[in-house]
Parts: sequence; structure tokens; C-alpha cells
Amino acid sequence: MGEVHQPVLYHDVLLALQPISGGRYVDGTLGAGGHAAGILLSSAPDGLLLGLDIDPMALELARQRLAPFGERACLVRASYTTLKTQMATLGWHGTDGILLDLGASSMAFDIPERGFSFQADGPLDMRFDPSNPVTAAELVNTLSESELSELIYRYGEEPAARRIAHAILRARPVTGTGMLVEIISRVSGGMHGRIHPATRTFQALRIATNQELQALEKILPLALEALEPGGRLAIISFHSLEDRLVKDFFRTESRDCICSPRHPVCVCGHKASIREVTHRPIRPEAEEVRKNPRSRSAKLRVAEKLPVLGKQ
Repeated sequence: MGEVHQPVLYHDVLLALQPISGGRYVDGTLGAGGHAAGILLSSAPDGLLLGLDIDPMALELARQRLAPFGERACLVRASYTTLKTQMATLGWHGTDGILLDLGASSMAFDIPERGFSFQADGPLDMRFDPSNPVTAAELVNTLSESELSELIYRYGEEPAARRIAHAILRARPVTGTGMLVEIISRVSGGMHGRIHPATRTFQALRIATNQELQALEKILPLALEALEPGGRLAIISFHSLEDRLVKDFFRTESRDCICSPRHPVCVCGHKASIREVTHRPIRPEAEEVRKNPRSRSAKLRVAEKLPVLGKQ
């Protein structure tokens, strides 16, 4: 399984959420339960946590880790996009804090059979949820050249997307991660700097396989609705497209008017519903990156829900 690291931006997340006794919190991307354990410790003795994850392997690890907290932790195999339903099942009308740690967990990269890593040969899987019928292999071997090129460019921001897509089609069927890495390396001419040539393509396939950006777009307004006034939403992203979605959502929802600057008078009627706690994202310190290189691209943004006007 590889070395177990402390969760990314662990202390910053706890400072952001400010868990208190009696509070109700949601970890929508439970993983192995590291952040969740911190939230439960900080909200002792009677803070509650709802933990969601679609990965059964991660959920089992989290159950073991959080077992000492007993009934204070309710763990469910479900997507964070079902947040409203899961909270209703518990009888929660609101939550004091929500955490989303986006992307694949470190432990998934350490298991070649999951297909996330280009460091070891394995099947082209890349699914967070093993019940998902679409694998990366299906995308690689069935999409047209133009569709594959667009996918790699859009989600991976890969400049060589067209050449990679063309090479993949010529080599089909692509049977595993090792073969895909070899194809990409031939096209790109090998390593350039510290970024492996397959990084962007693998990232794009993972995002597309799990529909990560679509899920993020869906959860942002749902999370805002679920928060109690004064509650906080903390989101860790690892990809510029994810971070851009979060940043734009936070900027829009923290403004009283979203009209075009061409309008001299506001006609939209939009009112700010959050306060941006972090105007710039929080990044890991050098020491954290040294201990866990996968954390180097992490960005944490935090927002606090404002009280509804006319209500106390």
C-alpha cells in the first residue's frame, strides 16, 4: 500500500472548518478517514460526522480508522452529490462544515490494479467506484481520434493531445497502463523536466472516467444550500480546472451583483450568500511537499455562509 501520509493540508483544513463540540460536519471525500478523524477529535465530545465515499476500499479503511469514535461517525458508500439525501436520512437540516478533498486518494495510486498510476503496469481502469460501467480502457479504445484528442486537451491541458490521440488509435487495442505510457513517451520524446510525459493524459482519462468536473459543478450549490449560516465549505483541489470552478463559484456567490459592468444599475437581484475566507488559495508548506510530493499541487479554498437577511 505504500507509505501512509498525513492528509493533505490537515492542519489548515481544521483551522478552516473550526470544528466545535455539538457541531455536525460532512466529509464528502472520506478516503482513509484522516481528515475525518481530525474533525471528530476537534469536535469532541459530541460532534457528529457524515462521511461519504464511492470507493469501497477507502470506506473500509475509514471504518477501521474511525471505529473508536463509535456512533459519532456515520459512514456511507455514496457520492457527495447525494449530500441532501444522506443528510435527510440522518435527520440533519443543516451542517456546520463540509470538506471536499478532490481527485484520487494517494492509496489508489499505490495499487497498480486500480490503473491510476503510470509508474507500474496495470489495467486501464481508473474508476473510483468499481460499479461504474465506464473504464479508462473503454474511453481509450472506443472514442474517435477527435473525441480522444479533445478529452486529453480539455481535461489534461496536454499540448500534444492530437499527436497522442493519433498514436493511440494506431496502437489499438491499448491493453494496459504500461502500454499507454510507452505510446505517450514515444510521442513526447521522454521526460521533460520533473513532470512525467504521461501525467496529463492519465489525469484527463481519470477525470473523464469518473466525471469529476460534472460532479463538482453539481455539488457546489448543493453544499452551499446544506450549510447552516456561519458554516464553512473547505475544498482542496489538485487541478487547475477544479480550482477554477471553485474560485469562480466562490467569487460569484460572494457578490451582491453579478451584472455586466455595462449595466449602470443592478438588474440581476443577486445577493451574496457567502464570504470568502481565503481570497487566495492555501498551499502546502515546503516541509509537507517534501514528505508527500503528491501534495505539491494542492490548493485549499474556504468560504463561510452568510446569515439570511431578516433572520437571526
